[in-house]
Amino acid sequence: MSIWASAAILATVPAGGAQADLDRLAATLGYRYTILTNRPASCPAGIPRCFEADIAIAVPADAPNLPVEIRYSLVNPVLKIDSDAFDNRTINGDLNVLTLKPGRRLAPGHVYHVKLTGLGAFFSRNHMMPNATLAVPGLAPRVIAATRTGTDAETGLETLDFVAPMTDEAALARSAPDDQTVWRTPERAFALYAERGSATPVDVAILPKPLSATRPGGAPVDLSKGLRITTSGIDRAAIAPAVAGLPVGTVLLTIRKQTGIAPEGYRLKIGDGRIDIAAADAAGASYGLRSLAQQMAAEGTTLRPLIVEDAPRYGFRGLHIDLARNFHSKAEILKLIEQMAAYKLNTLHLHLGDDEGWRLEIASLPELTEVGAYRCDDITETTCLQAQLGADPAHDAPTNGYLTAADYSDILRAAKARQIDVIPSFDMPGHSRAAIRSMEVRYRRLMAKGDRAGAERYRLVEPGDTTRYSSVQHYDDNTLNVCIDSTYRFIDTVIDAIAGLHRAAGVPLTTYHIGADETAGAWKESPACKVVMARDGLQPQQLGARFIERVAADLAKRGIAVAGWSDGLGHTDPGKMPANVQTNIWSNLHAGGVAEAHGQANRGWKTVLSIPDLGYFDMPYAADPNETGYDWASRGVDSFQVFGFMPGNLAANAALIPNILAQPKAIADTTPLRPGRAIAGIQAQLWSETVRRDSQVDYMLFPRLLALAERAWSKPDWEPAYVAGAGYTPGDARVDRAKLLTGWQDFAGRMGVQMRMLDQAGVTYRLAPPGARIVGGRLEANAEFPGTPIEYRMGGATTWRRYDGPVAVTGAVDLRTRTPDGRRASRTVTVSP
Repeated sequence: MSIWASAAILATVPAGGAQADLDRLAATLGYRYTILTNRPASCPAGIPRCFEADIAIAVPADAPNLPVEIRYSLVNPVLKIDSDAFDNRTINGDLNVLTLKPGRRLAPGHVYHVKLTGLGAFFSRNHMMPNATLAVPGLAPRVIAATRTGTDAETGLETLDFVAPMTDEAALARSAPDDQTVWRTPERAFALYAERGSATPVDVAILPKPLSATRPGGAPVDLSKGLRITTSGIDRAAIAPAVAGLPVGTVLLTIRKQTGIAPEGYRLKIGDGRIDIAAADAAGASYGLRSLAQQMAAEGTTLRPLIVEDAPRYGFRGLHIDLARNFHSKAEILKLIEQMAAYKLNTLHLHLGDDEGWRLEIASLPELTEVGAYRCDDITETTCLQAQLGADPAHDAPTNGYLTAADYSDILRAAKARQIDVIPSFDMPGHSRAAIRSMEVRYRRLMAKGDRAGAERYRLVEPGDTTRYSSVQHYDDNTLNVCIDSTYRFIDTVIDAIAGLHRAAGVPLTTYHIGADETAGAWKESPACKVVMARDGLQPQQLGARFIERVAADLAKRGIAVAGWSDGLGHTDPGKMPANVQTNIWSNLHAGGVAEAHGQANRGWKTVLSIPDLGYFDMPYAADPNETGYDWASRGVDSFQVFGFMPGNLAANAALIPNILAQPKAIADTTPLRPGRAIAGIQAQLWSETVRRDSQVDYMLFPRLLALAERAWSKPDWEPAYVAGAGYTPGDARVDRAKLLTGWQDFAGRMGVQMRMLDQAGVTYRLAPPGARIVGGRLEANAEFPGTPIEYRMGGATTWRRYDGPVAVTGAVDLRTRTPDGRRASRTVTVSP
């Protein structure tokens, strides 16, 4: 797209008036963001890594003379800009503003370049936030049309057409001198997929892989006439969602409760003209039915005899979805709950409150959603929050909104019907800006009515606190004051309200996630905290732990277990914490994650692995400038890396997983697990800073969520037995890579069936672009999951051809994969001779 264009989006604006002039300018202004280099010649003093970018602003020839400013989001802090026309100011968080220098105006027909130096690196086009805005005092701000998102017609993926392509690997793929990351080009992907091998032909299609599956002799069972289901000891209503997809008819399917089977376990027998499922409980019966449905998807209505004995390795198998940063619809959550059940995940962690949004209705505190659930151009934050993360400021934008009490009840009931526990999460005391700003609006409203007591009842800041701090996301006002009574009054009110929603839905609240992570250096100058610190002999950094201990105890009194992220919980005194604590471990494997996981498990806490190297699905699938996702934890978390994870021997993952700089590094077991202590389970995380659409939720989660589901359910053959204190090195022979590849080939074979089922369920999972190379004038191509349809075209042709094997080509060739149902394509990649 030319910077002179407006992304072909021309608004219809009223004639005359300053507002009409601003509307017209926003519709026609050119805007182009280009990442120049991640390896500049030098960075500002004291900054170890920086990048340089250019913002080109093309003013139309008929531009009005307006004193405009340009507000834009950039998640990397701006260190400096070089411009003869603009100054830059950071408002808060990632929201910046370009203001015209004194005496300057936008000259019609002129192109301005703002050279920007930012902190860190900028590895993906998709890190740039959309919806830059023009603002003029006294006028309604308008989004610059050229910076709005688009949609690719072939892939259905979001596009950011105002961001220039990133093509210079030498300048853009790496920032640190010792970084070994390379982009996953088609040629490198080809070698990678070839090394992983071909898919094993499907015999047993069940995913996650069962403990055992055998094929006894006998005649096939004909299901063409459907199934007649009887139950014994298992409530038919408790398995209704798993039954719903099966054909109704005359072939007997018995489901009975049976002792001697592990919790959530089942025994599935197909043979002798019938099907039998024995299960420990309703969950096991449901999982047996899900496995049956997968096998029917593979074999059709004629099933060969099969006996499956199955039970999960871990009791906690979770999925975390962030609705706070960008909202996602109730329909999307309900779709995910059904897919969780299909792949035997049993815990849904809903992140509902953070700096950028509050997403659950609390009837007694309406401002939380009236203000905190919306981002718009009201920079005073009287009616909404500031438009962080490039938010579309329209009130009805999909990224705005919240779950009503009725919505939440529907989610709870849908999860319960599928044996899925729901853990609500509202981060505190940091990551609380949406709550803080919303309660300030409440404070001002009641003060205007003369109700000081009511105004101060839930106020979350202390007027006399002059502490200056900057959070990890660069906010200076996102942390609850932990020394004032109104903070705890607010928390109690919210917890009691959510517990009430759970009771009303018939789903008791058993675990409440308080976050407790990434608390900034607040409270030092708080008058109330100075009193507490003097009285109790505390330092400012100890106040966060005191807060967590108090809230955890308050939850325990209600019969609710506290959960939190490991960095915050790790600073508490175990003796002052309740007996029942869930900790989510989120340190990297190569950055202390092993010691942290073992150390907190050794406390007797329920330790859930949320490790970013393989469990943060907001990380990109591969090191590619066109992939979506943050990359602070990993430059690439693909399905193979997730599948290969060894949760029962964390240090052993050094054999397979490099560090953030793509360097193979050893991992030591410096804090061994004590006898009798163990990991409770695994959780996938999807944070939503760069995920603005429900379809992107699907893309980021699937198919790698299926690989995580397999690792949470079944022990990998290549995982060596845990030996306390044993460290591992890259390529360590104790990790059997041959078994890993055999396992992957079996998984890849089963994925063909699962992709068809995901298509039918309307899941817009990621299709990896194909690997390809041209050797001796012949094109060779392969796919991440062998059997995935591949298409190619030559010389800029518009017609795609099906790739069925090596073929003679001339010149550059475009390639893409397609879904089995043919409805969607992957990103297009190009390979040259």
